[in-house]
Amino acid sequence: MTFIWPQMLWLLAALVPLFWLAMRWARKGGRTAWPGLKTPAGAPITARGWLRSLPIALALTAGVLWCLAAARPASVITLPSPHETVILAIDASGSMRATDMAPNRLAAAQAAARAFIAQQPRSTRIGIVGFAGTASLVQPPTDRRDDILQSIERLQPQRGTAIGSAIVVSLAAIFPGAGIDLNSVSRHQGAGPRPGSREDRRDASRDTGGGGAAAPGGEAPQVEPGTFDSAVIVLMTDGQSTAGPDPVAAARLAASRGVRVYTVGIGTAKGEVMRSDGWSMRVGLDEAALKTVADLTRGEYFQAASAGELERVYRSLNSRFVTEKKEIEIGALFSVAATCLALVAAALSMMRSGRIV
Repeated sequence: MTFIWPQMLWLLAALVPLFWLAMRWARKGGRTAWPGLKTPAGAPITARGWLRSLPIALALTAGVLWCLAAARPASVITLPSPHETVILAIDASGSMRATDMAPNRLAAAQAAARAFIAQQPRSTRIGIVGFAGTASLVQPPTDRRDDILQSIERLQPQRGTAIGSAIVVSLAAIFPGAGIDLNSVSRHQGAGPRPGSREDRRDASRDTGGGGAAAPGGEAPQVEPGTFDSAVIVLMTDGQSTAGPDPVAAARLAASRGVRVYTVGIGTAKGEVMRSDGWSMRVGLDEAALKTVADLTRGEYFQAASAGELERVYRSLNSRFVTEKKEIEIGALFSVAATCLALVAAALSMMRSGRIV
């Protein structure tokens, strides 16, 4: 437990003289207010003495709780997730045909996505974005699980990998009336450092140091990255962005809207050699860019080199989305407890002497 206003804890010092005054009052009445003490006549403590001291003890305890409440205590607790919408952006590029995950990467990704969807609350709306050389909204956010699963099965491998486009299309699905499109970031394409480069990581660390990320074009409202709790994006890819807008520029657009982007990298940075129809090509995972996207938006990056690891990643994501830990202020609980103790102390005092003393 922490305190937002810890300086208010000095109020506890005022309770020391209050306690001393209460003890003096109790002794003048011929009864002790503390166990182990005797009355002035030397008689042992009686039940009546305990009854006299109990209201004082309760009142002092209430005072302590009120002082703690004034310091605004906060605690980290687990709450049901507020996410109403989850957008799954799934890479359907040609490299997803690699067979290092049985039967291939795309099939393993589809299976993991189905298991993830099955664990989501029925109230959560899920949308599917498929991307290769371009990105498209395959299934708008809905709570109809059959439609979602069918849209995943329709994904087919194509050429190219447009990670930035996938992020922008996902944002457009979350904010359908905001006018978000690829033009929101296309003007930044090629204007900044290469995603994952030393210069870009330095920019990312500066962006994540505080305040909202700059919105490309200035059209988006500026909010703190990661503060939009109603929706998240889960982006899964196995390669490098070869088409569409800069993924980091798209991530800054998501950050300016407060939307978290969780990135899942399939495979390894070393890559896989793809062979088909007499040609071969090595496709590798751009982990640096995916980590930058996650960092900018206050999301998280996961890496899965096998189908089993991919399933574990989705289980981990599910645990984050179903419940989440938040630090909330609990001063009201202290105030309620203090008020109840004060009322009990007053009632006992009235029963004993007919007045509140």
